[in-house]
Amino acid sequence: MLRPVVVGLDGSHESLAAADWAAREALRRGLPLRLVHAWEGGASPEVTDLPELEAPRHWAKRILRGAMDQINERYPQVYMSADQISRPAAEALVAAGDEAELLVLGSRAFSGFGGFMAGSVALATVAHVARPVVLVRADQTPDDEHAPDAEGRASARTPYRVVVVGVDPASPCEELLNFAFESAALRSAALRVVHGWRLPYVPAALEAKARREVGAAAERTLGVVLAPWREKFPTVEVHEMVEEGRPAQLLLQVTEDAGLLAVGRRIRPSRIGTHTGPIAHAVMHHVRCPVVIVPHA
Repeated sequence: MLRPVVVGLDGSHESLAAADWAAREALRRGLPLRLVHAWEGGASPEVTDLPELEAPRHWAKRILRGAMDQINERYPQVYMSADQISRPAAEALVAAGDEAELLVLGSRAFSGFGGFMAGSVALATVAHVARPVVLVRADQTPDDEHAPDAEGRASARTPYRVVVVGVDPASPCEELLNFAFESAALRSAALRVVHGWRLPYVPAALEAKARREVGAAAERTLGVVLAPWREKFPTVEVHEMVEEGRPAQLLLQVTEDAGLLAVGRRIRPSRIGTHTGPIAHAVMHHVRCPVVIVPHA
């Protein structure tokens, strides 16, 4: 049975942009699309007649109906279903995401004080879903996935923008690399693989030599890690970027022209808390293109 692309809806512009992106991704992957809205009224909106629940019940139905109308109009070829779930939002999204190929959520517009949905629901969902989670900002359009045309304007008629993935070769990253290569292949896009390394403490007199050696070793290690993936995805044009620096800062610098960024999140045994790791946390707040958080062991 095919896992669907699932999108969480809350009626915001961000979630509608997420639904639009999710529909395109479902088409690229040949998967069904599932729209999910969590109903927190304590009972299913279909089985209660309490007057005080009538307004939120009507709003819950309207959220799904509006999103379905938008997707049907723009992407009539997508096979789509919609569900209202009578559970708290974070709990419902985690459960739906665990059954998905990927879960797509809306993310607030960038600001100097943090661009990601700051609410506990979104953070808890990203931290606990066992499948990849994609964060899409409200101003994302289909044209933004493509490189600018000759006049510098976004255009769906140009090739897809580069896919970027941040990799630490010392950690397990099979799930992350598989998602990144597959995403690039589906888009016929180039893949930019970024690895940031840090120089350990050495005496000043040995610093230049150590920097050359550590940098060369990092390049060799990344090349070994990528070799089987290059063979598995021979059509993907791969650009390796191995530089000294903090990984999060490097990713922020190299995603200005990206159409998608993928980073990993280590799965924690405890489901308590909303820890996502410093790199994922940084890119969720500041990268403008859609961000994919891929959990791994």
